[in-house]
Amino acid sequence: MVTGPLSGVSVVELAGVGPAPFAVMLLADMGASVVRIDRAGPTSGDYAPNPVVERGRRSIAVNLKDRAGVDVVRRLVARSDVFVESYRPGVAERLGLGPADCLAVNRSIVYGRMSGFGQTGPRAGQAGHDINYISLTGALHAIGRAGGPPVPPMNLVGDFGGGALFLAYGIACALLSVARTGRGQVVDANVVEGTTTLMSLVHGLSAVGLWTDARGQNLLDTGCPYYDVYACADGRHVAVGTIERKFFETMLRVVGVDPSFAAAHRDPSRWPALRSALTTAFAGATRDEWVERFAGLDACVTPVLDLAEARRDPQAVARDAYAPVSGFPEAAQAAPTPRFDGETAPLPGPAPTAGQHTREILESLGLPAGAVTALYDSGTVS
Repeated sequence: MVTGPLSGVSVVELAGVGPAPFAVMLLADMGASVVRIDRAGPTSGDYAPNPVVERGRRSIAVNLKDRAGVDVVRRLVARSDVFVESYRPGVAERLGLGPADCLAVNRSIVYGRMSGFGQTGPRAGQAGHDINYISLTGALHAIGRAGGPPVPPMNLVGDFGGGALFLAYGIACALLSVARTGRGQVVDANVVEGTTTLMSLVHGLSAVGLWTDARGQNLLDTGCPYYDVYACADGRHVAVGTIERKFFETMLRVVGVDPSFAAAHRDPSRWPALRSALTTAFAGATRDEWVERFAGLDACVTPVLDLAEARRDPQAVARDAYAPVSGFPEAAQAAPTPRFDGETAPLPGPAPTAGQHTREILESLGLPAGAVTALYDSGTVS
């Protein structure tokens, strides 16, 4: 039995890539029942199924260029709480699945839209990816070392942080609004504006003169020697985040650096010498030797773990933070988060193949057997 705070919420998702599938995964993790509308026929060569991000759904494969296929989707919308699409602005409308179309068959639907730039504006119709979106927000410019180029932070900041999380949050807010008013909502989430919001701390620091546009010269961007990573004797690394003076002094004591450097905590003129001293000190032992030396101490020094090591970290093990991936015995995935009342939500079902549940879903709509067969025969579904 599916449990979770979104248990009973039904979601229809037009299959896409990037942030929208991750947002829907989060909804499924919280107990929502999700039907994904996949393409009937071969998928694009640019698309690779993801056994983690696509978990927790059922799939029906539909030809959306066929009016009968659009009617199938509208039938699903009519009995659902949430609809999610991530096409370029205007495409859903041309298919007959825009907000007005969906609200016409379900006045209380929450219509979630995910885009790169937003539904309006001069860039709205442009193609782009995470790196393009975050390049327009100041986030990409800010990430990197002094004297070096901007460093793309994978697609965590834009697609997943600025895009998916804000879409899921917007949908949750809209569901609350619908519960109060009975009126549907359109949620316009986009990566650029979400990432801009993620930059709020930096904008605030800049406003009070505590952040400069010069890359790698600020407290949190490797400009500060006690907020950085250091190589160890075995080529692995430790992360140092000793912003507070008491943690900083503990770190200096453990690594054996001249205690006079305690005065360098807020003295940027001494930071180059401090960085040099820390670089030499951390290179004198392996990463795991440093882990042992810092064990039990509040010093904000931790090992930099790879993916496999992260799954074995004692904190992750103690909290059952990872779960196996169905069909991939050597892989692991994050368990649903956040948690509620100390309970661990059950892991949603495995990612479906495209069209895996087509017949089951059509029958749940009350279509007679002959109508279902006709949809298959015409290529409307597969």
